[in-house]
This record gives sequence, C-alpha cells and structure tokens, in this order.
Amino acid sequence: MLVIGLAGGIASGKSLVADCFMHFGATLIDADRIGHEILKQATIKNSIVLEFGNSVIDKENEINRTQLAKIVFNPNDPNALKTLEKITHPVISERIHSALKQHQSSTPAVLLDAPVMFKAGWDQMCDKVVFVDANLATRKSRAKLRGWSSDELAKRESFQTPVEEKRNLATNIIDNGGSKNATYLQARDLWRSWNLPLAEKHHSPDSLFTNTP
Repeated sequence: MLVIGLAGGIASGKSLVADCFMHFGATLIDADRIGHEILKQATIKNSIVLEFGNSVIDKENEINRTQLAKIVFNPNDPNALKTLEKITHPVISERIHSALKQHQSSTPAVLLDAPVMFKAGWDQMCDKVVFVDANLATRKSRAKLRGWSSDELAKRESFQTPVEEKRNLATNIIDNGGSKNATYLQARDLWRSWNLPLAEKHHSPDSLFTNTP
C-alpha cells in the first residue's frame, strides 16, 4: 500500500486532485474531517473550553468552529493556534495511524489530505507527497467562492507552512491552474508511474473531469 500525502496552498484545488486519486482506487483519509469529528469528544471539548472559554460553545453545547477560528487565527495572538494544536494534533495523529493500519491490505493506496501536513510532521507517514500548484490569483478567485476575502486567505495561510516550502518538500507536483481534465491526466500519469493498478471506472471519467476550467 502506497501512502500519498496531499499538500498545497489554500484553495489550490486539493479536493479535485483527491477526487482524481479516489477515482483511480485510492482511499481517502481527511485530516480536516477527523479534526472536526474529535471536537465532539468530551475530553477535547473540555480542554478547548478550559483554554478558550465558554464563548466557543454554541447553543447545542458543541464547539462553534467559526468562533474558535476567530480566536486561533488571530495574528495578534500566535500562541492561540499552537495551544489548539497541542490539544488536537495528538488525537488526530492517532486516528490517522489507526486508519492507515485499517486500510493496509484493502487498498492499493491511501491518500492523506492534511492542510498542515508538514507543520504537524504527518508527511513522515507518507511514501509520496503531491503538491497541488495554482498561482495566487487563481487561489484568490477560488477562495472568494468560499466567501473568503484575499485578506482572510492571506491570514489563514500565514499560520501554515509557506507555499514555496511545501512545494520544495513535495516529491511530486500537479499543476491545477488549468482545466480539470488537465489535472486529471497529470494525476493519472503519476498513479501509473507508481505502478498502481487503475480501477476500472477510470476509463470513463465523470463530469467532474471535463475540459472546462
């Protein structure tokens, strides 16, 4: 089983590349989703409230991720995010290790999608790390569709490993600045170069992989 890490700048299009690799037969481990799930654990929740106060709890007594993000992505308090990561990262790491063991014999490849891949050291779990490349103007345009301003993108990205460093640390690069089909073909070529078996469905890509940008 090959473990493929997925890295890139915010709004570079990692989800599209992930869809391509899953289309070929990879199993996805989404570190972001794991991070959201563990916020429901009582021990994690209590630790977060202890550090950041009751303002991060919503009416349903769950962690309000929007409110928490406002606190931890604050340039005036760089230690806030580090505090949150000390609480969550060990548990996320355990979940990732467990998932890798679970899929050991059931899939040709596992795709680890983690925005803080290098910062958390999770690239050490990977055999390959693919950097999804897109220029800043493209990423700003995509971030806008998420409802993020250019300032918000820059602020969020300032808390991650610099984009150029991610690119340099990766073993492979996919240019996602063109059409979806061009991205698909690059991902397929990489998959083949790793001598991984292609799932039968790869012969008929769905509408996600058309020639439209």
